[in-house]
Amino acid sequence: MKVEISHPGKLMFPAAGVTKGQLASYYERVAPWMLPHVKGRPISMQRFPEGVDGYGFFHKDVPEHFPAWVRRVEVAKRGGRVTHAVAANPETLVYLANQNCVTPHVWLSRSDRLRQPDRLVFDLDPSVHDFPAVRRAARALGGLLRELGLEPYAMTTGSRGLHLWVPLRRGPDFSEVREFARDVGLVMAARHPDELTMEARKAKRGDRILIDVNRNAYAQTAVPPYAVRPRPTAPVAMPLDWEELSDSRLRADRWTLANAFRRLAAKGDPWSDMGRRAKGLAEPRRRLRAR
Repeated sequence: MKVEISHPGKLMFPAAGVTKGQLASYYERVAPWMLPHVKGRPISMQRFPEGVDGYGFFHKDVPEHFPAWVRRVEVAKRGGRVTHAVAANPETLVYLANQNCVTPHVWLSRSDRLRQPDRLVFDLDPSVHDFPAVRRAARALGGLLRELGLEPYAMTTGSRGLHLWVPLRRGPDFSEVREFARDVGLVMAARHPDELTMEARKAKRGDRILIDVNRNAYAQTAVPPYAVRPRPTAPVAMPLDWEELSDSRLRADRWTLANAFRRLAAKGDPWSDMGRRAKGLAEPRRRLRAR
């Protein structure tokens, strides 16, 4: 199936010279690497009708004009229901790009078991521009997760920080997973009180890095691997080999539409084994309580 791109020459990233046609082409080409991480997940579309320099908004409910082949899932929300598009195939990613969706944010659960996540996400959000400190925080957090028997995966966000993803066996609901993530964050903040915090209010953070676990909740979303971010250089959220966190050249926005495929050709997908590393939370919770 070929998705026709309307106005392919429209500049979506004026500073980088990236058009809507190029954005759609990127998602078509990156689909073999991206789809294993997003397939079956409800999507919240971050759309920019006039490009990233203009007004942007999050769009959840699928419009009536979306073609029938775009898979959908109806989910409960406060006061009603909403119908999300679901990542299912390369054509869906391309079609969303044609709708000026720069970043398809995804749920941490899949559409067949919406309330049972199979991914846990920690967002390391710096208060100041100090990416070496973010790298150190990610390594330390990864060390704790391994102490608990879990396998962490690191990703640049294309913005300022790093995300750590953890594959889970489905079972616990979002409230249990979020409580566990919060407790992990509290242990990290206690171990590194001058560098890390769970304090959401910026006025109380100082220069510390926020360990944000709020994405681990029903109907919340995260930036998925290989997604484009709405920033001037068209950066891409890029999965990392764990050892890359020790690379002083690493930056949150190091990879863009211009160089993403050179990296993929050289390294492939560092997260290709993620699904096989999923663990339950019973033993990690026991180990965490012991700390």
